Amino acid sequence: MSGEKYDDYNFPHTHPEGDVPEGHPGNVTEIQGAQVHQLRAKLEAQGYTTRLDTNTLLRYLRARKFDVNLAEAMYIKAETWRKDNDIWAKGTTLDEIVATWDYPEKPKIFEHYPQYYHKTDKDGRPVYIEQLGKINLTAMGKITSQERMLTNLAVEYERVADPRLPACSRKVGRLLETCCTIMDLKGVGVTTIPSAYGYLKKASAISQDCYPERLGKLYIINAPWGFSTVWSIISGWLDPVTVKKIKVLGSGYAPTLLEQIPAENLPVEFGGSCKCEGGCPLSDAGPWNDSEYLGPFFKSGANASGIKPAAVAPAPEATA
Repeated sequence: MSGEKYDDYNFPHTHPEGDVPEGHPGNVTEIQGAQVHQLRAKLEAQGYTTRLDTNTLLRYLRARKFDVNLAEAMYIKAETWRKDNDIWAKGTTLDEIVATWDYPEKPKIFEHYPQYYHKTDKDGRPVYIEQLGKINLTAMGKITSQERMLTNLAVEYERVADPRLPACSRKVGRLLETCCTIMDLKGVGVTTIPSAYGYLKKASAISQDCYPERLGKLYIINAPWGFSTVWSIISGWLDPVTVKKIKVLGSGYAPTLLEQIPAENLPVEFGGSCKCEGGCPLSDAGPWNDSEYLGPFFKSGANASGIKPAAVAPAPEATA
C-alpha cells in the first residue's frame, strides 16, 4: 500500500545525503522499503488509519530490528494504550487529552522533580533535562495524582513529536527525530529510587513501548560512586547502538555537555550561561515556541489531533 496519503509532511522529512544510518529516512534499502509497505498494509487491514506515515513506521521497525511481526505488535500495543489504560478515564483517548491538556500544578511538581525540555543542542535537537535526584513522590502526591503525572508525561512525549521536532527540523533544514537528554543523578540515595520505583517503572514503560527511537544522546551526570561499575555490567546487556548514545559522567560533566550543547542553551546550574526569566525549567524555551518555525501540525503521523498552539500563527510550510 502506498504511503502517499499518510506522508503529508510539512517539515523536512529525510536526512541529507551522507552519513545516514541504514534504516533511517534517506537511507532505506529496497527490502526495508518493502517492509514498511508490508507493515502498513497489515495495520490498515486491522482498521488503523493514523500514525501510518513512513517515518513513524520506520521507527517501529528499527526498534524491532525490522521484524515486521514484532513491529506490528509494538505499534498495536502503543495504539491500544493510547485509547485504553489505567492512567486516564475510560472512553478518553490520548489524542483528545493532548488537545485540551492543562497542568497548572507543574511549578509545584517541579520543586520535587524537574523534567523539562529546554532549547536545543548543537545538532538542533531538543534538550530534555530530568533531575532524578530531587524526586519526592510523597510530596508530589500531596500536589497531584500519579495518574496526572503520567498523563502529563505522555502529553509531553506527544509534543516532542509535534510541535517540537518539526519546529527544530524546520530551523536546521533537515529531519530531526531524536532528543538530547541530560539525566542528573545528584542527590540520588539508597532510598530515592526504591521509593519511586512504581512510578518510574510506569514512566519508563511508556517511553520504551510507545515512543520508540527518540533517544539521540543521553548524558548521565553526577553519577554516584560505584555507578560506573554497575553501568559496565548493565551496558553489556544493552544493544550496542543504544550504548553508543549514552555517556556516564561524574561531577566534572560540564566540559562534555558543552561539547554538545551551546553554553547559551544550557542552564547555568549545569555549567552553561542560560538564565531564563522565571527559571529554565518552566520556560519551555525553544524553536517550538517561535512562530518562524511553527507550521501546521502534521496531520497523519505525529499528532492526529491537529490542534495548533494557542496564540501562535503558523509559519509558511517548509520544504525538505
